Amino acid sequence: MSKPWQPYAQHILDAIAKIQRIQARGDLTQDEVLYDATLRNLQTLSEATQLLPEEKKIACPTIPWPEISGFRNILVHNYLGDIDPMTIALVIDKHLKPLEECIRAMLSDEGSAG
Repeated sequence: MSKPWQPYAQHILDAIAKIQRIQARGDLTQDEVLYDATLRNLQTLSEATQLLPEEKKIACPTIPWPEISGFRNILVHNYLGDIDPMTIALVIDKHLKPLEECIRAMLSDEGSAG
């Protein structure tokens, strides 16, 4: 029996909410404390996506799941410093909302299916 995936989905939503609160405090491209806090939450989020079932991910084909998972390795190991605040800001602006919508849909589908 596999572990329930819903706590990981909720963990992703929590991390997204934290990132949104961080953004509300200021510009992460100008403030290294906000930037570091954002990176930490992106790491948490990307780790949690790795624990979601594949059949759930398939329902959201526009989400770049492998890239999100791979992003964790880039964040943790920071390969040759190839990430920067502007890149992180772009990732957040482009991908956070669709990911949030997908995760919410997963959870609501589960609630109506169960």
